[in-house]
Amino acid sequence: MALCLVTFGSAQTDGNQVQHGVVFYEDGKYGGWPANHGIWTWDNEILIGFVEASYYAENRGLHTYDISTSRNKYARSLDGGSTWKISDAYEAGQKAWGHDNYIPEKEAVRPVPMTKPIKDFTDPGFILTFLRHNNDDGPSHFYYSMDKGKSWEGAFEFPDLGISGIANRTDYIVDGKQSMTLFVTTAKSNRKEGRVALVRTTDGGLSWNLESWITPEHSGFDIMPSSLRLSDTELFTTIRTRTENGVDYISAYRSTDNGKTWKRLKDPTPYTGRGGSPPALTKLKDGRLALGYIFRSEYGSRVHVRFSKDNGETWGDEITLRCDDGANRDTGYPRITQNADGKIVMVYYWNNALTKEDKPYRYIAYTMFDPAQFN
Repeated sequence: MALCLVTFGSAQTDGNQVQHGVVFYEDGKYGGWPANHGIWTWDNEILIGFVEASYYAENRGLHTYDISTSRNKYARSLDGGSTWKISDAYEAGQKAWGHDNYIPEKEAVRPVPMTKPIKDFTDPGFILTFLRHNNDDGPSHFYYSMDKGKSWEGAFEFPDLGISGIANRTDYIVDGKQSMTLFVTTAKSNRKEGRVALVRTTDGGLSWNLESWITPEHSGFDIMPSSLRLSDTELFTTIRTRTENGVDYISAYRSTDNGKTWKRLKDPTPYTGRGGSPPALTKLKDGRLALGYIFRSEYGSRVHVRFSKDNGETWGDEITLRCDDGANRDTGYPRITQNADGKIVMVYYWNNALTKEDKPYRYIAYTMFDPAQFN
């Protein structure tokens, strides 16, 4: 099913009630990689992290940005995702150097071990986010907030857990006041990305234990999980996977013993284009799972969603939400949520670089729609 629209600037809606709009764009700036951060929702308040940087020339490769200018930013919406306000992560307390958060040495703080536990993960204002030093063996550090990301505590060192290294994004499940299930991307034995493991804390983040490996080590990679708790004992995760031959797709695993062991399921989507896409997973109010992802292509990238009515055992047909607006493969990295009005909001980075009359900008975009139309 294809629902495509060329759009930039103010939000527009096509005949199938799929709305596209802009979260962040500035002339001369590059916006990227929401999936490397996190998305959090409180009714119609949504917070999303991303990277802002300045441009390189277009002939400098796929990611046309000056990495030395890259900084973490946040976008907050108070109306369910229609309008957004941008804030600076450093000013809010995220002051350690990290990959794509190039704080000058004289201004950067060093991550330190956590010495006092986080009091209550279940507090409505609590959120947690990770940064990494590289995409292979890290190390990683984290921050937490008790006021919905308006200010952050940290940076705190994340332990390597006795393995080859951890280069983590943000994928966690709060289980109790001081207990949390965390899905981490680790280095393989050759210190290259990656495998996915499950880690837990029961003491408010003071210590973390490696509970299980979700994926085996192979010559490709498994990275960037997006996960859900379906019951007290059932966990489900989707993972960005690449084969030895460079074929990218999304895999899925289920645990019915609270993460001790894992069973691989049928792949939710068998091919995500050149470079692949991390998954963006959420459970809807109607009980279905929604999986957002990007098909990346030099000849026009596309935004997709699939739905599952049986908690990820099987998936419906691929639904194309956006295409034909000249996006090269420097796109994607989505996050997904459902707002208080029941609409799905998917946030990702996008461009119109293949359209000659448009600037080759990179910006943070959103796609919003009512999932009821795809029952």
